Amino acid sequence: MFQGSYVALVTPFKDDESLDEAKLKELIQFQLDGGTHGIVPCGTTGESPALSEAEHDSVIEITVETVDGKVPVIAGTGSNSTTRTLRATQHAKAAGADAALIVTPYYNKPTQEGLYAHYMKIADTVDIPIVVYNVPGRCGTDILSPTIARLAEHPNIVALKEATGELKRASEVVSLCPDDFVVLSGDDVNTLPILAVGGKGVISVVANVAPTDVAEMCNAFHAGNFELARKLHYKTLPLAVNLFIETNPIPAKTTLQLMGKLNGKLRLPLAPMEAANLETLRNIVTESGLI
Repeated sequence: MFQGSYVALVTPFKDDESLDEAKLKELIQFQLDGGTHGIVPCGTTGESPALSEAEHDSVIEITVETVDGKVPVIAGTGSNSTTRTLRATQHAKAAGADAALIVTPYYNKPTQEGLYAHYMKIADTVDIPIVVYNVPGRCGTDILSPTIARLAEHPNIVALKEATGELKRASEVVSLCPDDFVVLSGDDVNTLPILAVGGKGVISVVANVAPTDVAEMCNAFHAGNFELARKLHYKTLPLAVNLFIETNPIPAKTTLQLMGKLNGKLRLPLAPMEAANLETLRNIVTESGLI
């Protein structure tokens, strides 16, 4: 169902920290012009935990309206509350999103059975394709491959964003799940390896700043041009590493600021980048030809 480069879009704020709707539309257009295959608002990179319910809804609505059916929109709707996740997913469905990205509940540390019940509750209640998002480094909870395989039996649970950092996980899920179940990389450094074992694409942080390169890497791989895919992998690798030199999305927003596309404003508890890391990032961004 989903293939290629899906950008995990940052959420722009004005200097007073309010949502910058005009800038959000500009960033979406930058992605469309760059060949990105899909837009993912309100994920981790979009600072979703710092958004109010009204802001969260607005970002999804603006994204769907601006995209206007040109590419799929996978709306981030997950939280550590099944009730709040259900409400957000129902809203995403009503707003016209094509799918929902639902992160494993964080802080609660549910068991595998609790995780299974959480996703099944959403899938049974809202008729929308669901992408499970597994990122234990952020959430403190790891949804294991056999649990993913159980969930994949539900017709609404169609994909996994794999961000454990363990390359074996993608292979496990591909081998355990039906052929039409999609595995997407959740780490830019692992996109090409995950494609090589049967993954279909990436939900990308790097695409925020280099949308064309990430999209063309995926295009090249799926066209069988593996040499070009490898070339683009290594071209974007310094960005894939250094956009995590501090907590995501601090470096991504800072890079967009260096590119003249954002003011770089973050919401607490995220803080501006430390001076030494900023200098390192500036050098990488310069060498990558983005500024």
